[in-house]
Amino acid sequence: MSAVRSPRHQQSHERILDAAARAVRRSGVAGVGVAEVMKEAGLTHGGFYAHFESRDALLAEALEHAGSQSNANVRERMRARMDAGESPLRALVGEYLSGRHMEALELGCPVAAVSSDMQRAGDGLRAVSQSRVRGLARLVEGTLAADAAPGSAWAIAAGLVGAIQLARVLGAEEGSKVLQACREALLAQYDRPAKA
Repeated sequence: MSAVRSPRHQQSHERILDAAARAVRRSGVAGVGVAEVMKEAGLTHGGFYAHFESRDALLAEALEHAGSQSNANVRERMRARMDAGESPLRALVGEYLSGRHMEALELGCPVAAVSSDMQRAGDGLRAVSQSRVRGLARLVEGTLAADAAPGSAWAIAAGLVGAIQLARVLGAEEGSKVLQACREALLAQYDRPAKA
């Protein structure tokens, strides 16, 4: 899309992205409609093409936007936990596998929200999704000790995403137990002090 023309255009664009990011997390990629997103953004359906070339372009940008929002929120909450004395990995696992994340469909990690949709997605959307998955693995890797076993970041990232997906399927009561079990298992295996 061409460069943004005015502050008002940029504000409208951000409102559309916010609405689309919530919709992608809530309904998955297939469940997002342009008319619904524009209505939620407080704009007319006709204005859509002033911002995006296609629905796929909207979805790709919305997925990237959702990932950036989620990443910033997790990092902020991790910082608070680390300031209270938790290790970086414990802070990440505690935030990702929390009841708040399980229940916050519209605000949570888009990797967990749309992973199962991506095998059927077009190349552009799939590329954005792959980037978000790699970003989650890098976030995890940054919390690990230097001597962590190769592949640990991928194993943990997969455990985080899978656990939150299963917990959401099971619902609050049983899902909370899944999250607790997975937190404990991941931390017991990977949250170890670095070797001297």
